[in-house]
Parts: sequence; C-alpha cells; structure tokens
Amino acid sequence: MEMVAFYYFLAFFLAFFLLSKQLFPDRKNLPPSGPLSFPIIGHLYLFKKPLHHTLARVAAQYGPILLLNFGSRRVLLVSSPSVAEECFTTNDIVFANRPNFLFGKYLGFDSTVLSLASYGQHWRNLRRLTTLQIFSSTRLQMFSKIRTNEVHSLLRRLVVAGNSSKTVEMKSTFFELTLNNIMMMIARKRYYSDKARHFQELVEEMVDVAGASNVVDFLPLLRWVGFNGLEKKLLRLQRKRDQIMQELIEEHRMARTQSKDEKSLIDVLLSLQENDPNYYTDEIILGIMHVLLNAGTDTTAGTMEWAMSLLLNHPEVLKKAQAEIDTIVGQDRLLNESDVANLPYLHGIINETLRLYPAVPLLVPHESSEECIVGGFTIPRGTMLLVNQWAIHKDPKLWEEPTKFRPERMEGIGGVRDGYKLMPFGSGRRSCPGEGLALRMVGLTLGSLIQCFDWERVDEELVDMTEGARLTLPKAKPLEAKCKPRPAMLSFLSQL
Repeated sequence: MEMVAFYYFLAFFLAFFLLSKQLFPDRKNLPPSGPLSFPIIGHLYLFKKPLHHTLARVAAQYGPILLLNFGSRRVLLVSSPSVAEECFTTNDIVFANRPNFLFGKYLGFDSTVLSLASYGQHWRNLRRLTTLQIFSSTRLQMFSKIRTNEVHSLLRRLVVAGNSSKTVEMKSTFFELTLNNIMMMIARKRYYSDKARHFQELVEEMVDVAGASNVVDFLPLLRWVGFNGLEKKLLRLQRKRDQIMQELIEEHRMARTQSKDEKSLIDVLLSLQENDPNYYTDEIILGIMHVLLNAGTDTTAGTMEWAMSLLLNHPEVLKKAQAEIDTIVGQDRLLNESDVANLPYLHGIINETLRLYPAVPLLVPHESSEECIVGGFTIPRGTMLLVNQWAIHKDPKLWEEPTKFRPERMEGIGGVRDGYKLMPFGSGRRSCPGEGLALRMVGLTLGSLIQCFDWERVDEELVDMTEGARLTLPKAKPLEAKCKPRPAMLSFLSQL
C-alpha cells in the first residue's frame, strides 16, 4: 500500500511540475542547464562513478558554469578557475554555508554539532579555536616532534622489510602513519597495527558512506516510504565512533596531570569546558575529534600513496629528487622538517601529485545563503555549489599536456596554489584549515623515504593508476612496492 501511494504521489507531482513550468516560466537569467533534465529526478541520472569524471565530461560539452537539478536541489557546477574565483572572493560569504546532508546529521558535520553547515558566530568561534590550538604555526611547530617520531618509526619498519626483501603494502603503511600522528595530537596516544586497522576500517567506512549517492538527500519524499537503510548505517557508525572517542575523553578527564607543553587537544578542550561547560560540551569535543580524524588521515595517506605510485612509474623523477636531497641535505644526517622548504623539486612532486590526483576532486559542497550573480548569471538562494577541481586541474587550456606527470611545471609556484587553477585545499573562508599540517606531513614523509631508500615496483608492470570511486580519491588497487636501504644511509637508519 505504501508503494501504491508513492506512485500516485509521483504521478501527481509530475503533472503539477509540468503544468507549473508552462504557466509560470522562470524568467531569471539563470545559467544554462546542460543536458536533458527529467521531471522529479532532474540530472540525478548523471550520478555515475567516479562522479568528477562524469561532471567533467558534461562541462566539456555544455560549458564551465551550469545549473543542474539533482532531484529537489539546484546545483551550480563550476569547472573554470575564473568562475571559481568569483565564487570564493566576491561571493565568498554568500557561499559560506554547507548543504545539510544526512551524512552530516550523524557523523559530526551538521549545525547542531560543529555548525559546519551554517556559517555564523558559532562556526567562527570553533574555526578560531581549531586554528589556534591545532593549525597555527606555533602549534604545528610544537607538534613537529610527533611527526618526526612517527616518520622515524616508519623508517625502522621499512628497514626490516627492506632487509628481508618483503613487499610493502603502502596504503595501510601510510594510513597507520597519519592515524598515529593525528591521535598523538588529539590524545597523546599512538595506535599500533591492531587498533590502527580497527580505526582504519571505521574511518574508511565513514568515508565510503559519505561518498555514497544518498538519493534521500536529493529526493526527501523517499524517506516517507521507508528508504532509510543508509540512515540506519549512519546511526550505527555514529554510536561506534562516539563510544571510542568518549572513552578517550573520560581517560583524560580522570588524569589531568600533564604539563602545559604536553597538553593534548582533549586536555585543551576539557580546560575550556571547565570555564564554559554549556558551550564546550562533550558533543562539541567529539565533533572536533571526529572531523580531525576523518579529514586528516585518509586524505593525507592517499596523497602519499599517489605520489609514491607516480615516482615508481617515473624512476627518473625519483632519481632527480634523490639527487636534490643528497645535494642540499647531504648524506651525513637524516632529513628534517625544516629542510623541506629548501627542496623545490620535492615541492614540485607534491604539487603535481595534488594536481593530477587531488584528495577531494569535487571540493566539499557550498550552499548560497542568498541570491547572487556569478559569471553574469543569477544564482538563486539555496543553490548548492560544486567546484570540479579535478576538471580544472586537467584542463588543456590551462595546463600543457595535462595528463602527464611533470613536476618541473610547478617551478616558480609559491606554496601549493596557483591562483584558482590549482587549489587542492579549496579557497576562501571555507578552505581546509589543515593545509599546513598536511603539507608538513607529506613533505617530511616523502623526503625521508626518498633519501633513505631505493624503491622499485614489485614487477615489470607499471603501477596501476586506476582511480577508486569515493568522495575522496583513493587508488582502486592499493600500492605495493619494494625498498632497500641506501648504503650511505644505513648507519643513520640503524641508530633510529
């Protein structure tokens, strides 16, 4: 009976939709709508994985600014750096909201937890807090010892693998590295392989769910007829995640004896909670911890895996990077984090990796809080903004031979941005606050692996560079590689 009622409702809605379009045409100067839009579902039929590839093909055919309909949601699809610049400068505040998705309701991103959806004073307060306590230059420098220790721990494990000629599975290796780094910052606690796998499964499942095409977010009426399977899965993940994190909070609440310099993020948040318990609730603390874990592990580990895959497929680039480190750092000590700033070719490798394989190929969606003008077109209030940076990074009008791995093209680019044609961490007030942390971790790790080991593929075949289908950009086939300690570095590696 529920399905019969649903079909009747669908037929009525379709008739009403078609009649209203004829009687009340929209006369505003809207952007072109691109391909055929069907009643009710609109352009949802375009949801084919990987979505950034599909939307890039649509933009190549119909133009760099399109107004699509994903079910009940208007979506502004941008595939041009000039239009993206207009969104993140002139209209930055207008697009400062995030759309409310079912994923956010349960996993820490909605307006009741971190106000990551609604831009306002609460969001600004928490953004300021995380910037000062985690991502400021002072705090990043304070955490540098953690990053060094984690990289050295990785080097020790690789020496054992190299001496025994074992193949190294790089995906889990990089994930454990980034997980331990984030958990040391959050709770001064490392998670070794057994617990790391448990965390990895949880975080990966969260990311998978986030990247799922949740039709209820675009056709809310389906919730009325029992389409709640994803919601049940999200609730289960939320309970599992909160149980793990709440245990950490209680541990720190019971033992608040660390010195000021050794305080973890949990200790800082608990201190704030003592002064203002109504604002800094456990729910807020849990939300911040979750966002750091979700945003700071999978993406950073994935970037390092893509970079190593590219280097293995281009051994001449690997040798050139090794020569740069040998010349600037030398072979009489291990590379440290301060050395990375003096290694322009290594920076080129990182930037070129982020261009070819951005961690988030479709920038995290924004939503307009009021009507605005973009590219000369009127954009209605409540429109979701999708910037396809993967398409921008591959645009042959912007990049010569855009599919080729050429670190040399990044010479002269300061940092990791090149206007709005290279912005792997987003732009505007909603850009990723963890950019500095990610670049430090990636730079130190890759530089150390290049300096200390000779690397080779497991066989003669090139590394498979097929992309996986997810919100972030994983490799479809995890990277495996072989390494051998470089003779000149053996004495230093043996002292770790």
